[in-house]
Amino acid sequence: MEKVKIIPYQPALQPYFESINKAWIKEHFILEPVDIEVLEDPEFHIIDQGGAILFAELEGEILGTVALKYQEEGIYEMTKMGVVPEAQGKKVGWKLASAILEQAKGLGAQKVVLYSNRKLAPAISMYQKLGFKEAEPEAGKYSRCDIKMEIEF
Repeated sequence: MEKVKIIPYQPALQPYFESINKAWIKEHFILEPVDIEVLEDPEFHIIDQGGAILFAELEGEILGTVALKYQEEGIYEMTKMGVVPEAQGKKVGWKLASAILEQAKGLGAQKVVLYSNRKLAPAISMYQKLGFKEAEPEAGKYSRCDIKMEIEF
C-alpha cells in the first residue's frame, strides 16, 4: 500500500465519496437525512464552506475517502471517512487521516474533532494512535455517534 496516493476532491470523484460512505454507514447504522445531503452534494456542504475532501487512490482505483468540515474559526471536523472493504486493514485509513490532519493544520486549524461510535473499534483505535482524545459530546449532534474525540495542534 506504499504506492497509495492521496489526491484532492474533484467533481468527478463525488460518486466515490457517496458510495464508499453510504456503504459503511448502511452496514453499521441507518443513513440519516444529513448524510444523504452531504454525500450527494459535498461541494456545497464541505468544499464551499471552507473544508476539504481527500481520496486514497491506487493505480486508478479509489480505495477510500475522508472529509474535513469547517465548524468555526480554528475548528474543523474530520468526517465521512471510509475505506473500501478490500483495502481495510492496510493502512489506507491511516494515510487518509494523517493527510487530512496535515491539511487541517495548513488551513489554520487549532483543533480537529470527530464523532464516531464505539462499535467501530478499529477506527477508534486508529484515532487514539493519531493523538485524538475523548471529549464531552454535544447532545443530539449525530444519532449514531456515542463518542466525540478531538486533537489539538
